Amino acid sequence: MDSKRAILEALRRTDLPPAPLPPYPAPVRFADPERQFAESLLSVGGRYLRAADAAQLASQLAAVEPFARAGRMVSLVPGVGRSDLDLSAISDPHQLEGLDFAVLPGAFGVAENGAVWVEGASLPLRALFVVPQHLALVVPAGAVVQTMQDAYERIAFRGAGFGVFVSGPSKTADIEQSLVIGAHGARSCTVAILG
Repeated sequence: MDSKRAILEALRRTDLPPAPLPPYPAPVRFADPERQFAESLLSVGGRYLRAADAAQLASQLAAVEPFARAGRMVSLVPGVGRSDLDLSAISDPHQLEGLDFAVLPGAFGVAENGAVWVEGASLPLRALFVVPQHLALVVPAGAVVQTMQDAYERIAFRGAGFGVFVSGPSKTADIEQSLVIGAHGARSCTVAILG
């Protein structure tokens, strides 16, 4: 502890002028944020859809294999998919076991990385975006921000709660760079811009 104290005291005695901070880089701006969002999402293993309304989205999702063959499904987006579970009757996330597909609302997307902000207040159970084998997030048209900085400025908690950014399917890699999809969550992630 004496050597640490000696070093800190020596630093305090030095009379160095303060170093100016480097200039903050100009924020990234994409000409077409939704197009960049789609490209970013695809680059992290996600699937992108664009639909004018819920009926068109339901039709597009019907062509997505995991959606078409899903046994148990939950949808929190009216008119898109079906709900095979009464979520109000579920108190233990373990009761979601065997859930094949979930369609959940996303608040907004982030163009630079393909992430979608999912507000905890929109989910009756926190585990709904982790337990299903496959996930679809539905983001309103016009709700794609440019960067994560823009995203953080948009997030607001009105009391206790949580939220999470989801970017593509769950993935992890070990030191040997062996990529595993679906290790800690959904094996596929479809994001639809709706409207």
